[in-house]
Amino acid sequence: MSFSDLLSADRIVMLVAPGSRDVVLDSAARLLAGNSPTLTPLLGHALREREQLGSTGIGRGVAIPHARSTAFREPRAAFLRLSHPIDFNAADGQPVDLVFAMCVPDHQVEQHLQTLAGLVEHFSSADFRDDLRSARDLARLRSLLLEVAPLAPIDAARA
Repeated sequence: MSFSDLLSADRIVMLVAPGSRDVVLDSAARLLAGNSPTLTPLLGHALREREQLGSTGIGRGVAIPHARSTAFREPRAAFLRLSHPIDFNAADGQPVDLVFAMCVPDHQVEQHLQTLAGLVEHFSSADFRDDLRSARDLARLRSLLLEVAPLAPIDAARA
C-alpha cells in the first residue's frame, strides 16, 4: 500500500492556525469525512477517543492519530502540516507539526496495524520529515506525499 492509496490531494493541507490538539483532530476528521456534516463529528469523536487511550505522537514532531470506523469501506488518510508545533503529549515531549490522520474500516484490524507500522517506519526517516517540513508550497507537499514509495509490508516473522 502506498500513501496515494490512503491520501488524495484534497486531504493534504497546511494548517495555518492549529490552536490545540483538539482543533487539529477536528480538522483531520473534517478532511477524512470530506466535510460531511454527519461523519465529521463521528470521526472527530473516534480520533479523540483513541487519543485518550494514549498519545499518537510518535516522536520527532510527528503524530499519527487513527481510528477504526464503519464509515468507510477502504482505509483513508489525511495529512496536516502545522504552521507551528502543538503539544500532542508525545512520549519524547516534543511538540507536533506533522500529522498523518487515518481511519480504517472496523473489520480491517490487521491491515490497520500493518499500515501504522509502515507509517512509523516512513516517518522515522529524518530526510522524509525534513522534506515535508521544507516544502515551500502545498503543491510540493502533495507531490512528496503522493509520490512516496509504497509502505513496506510487515514481515510476519518480525511482527
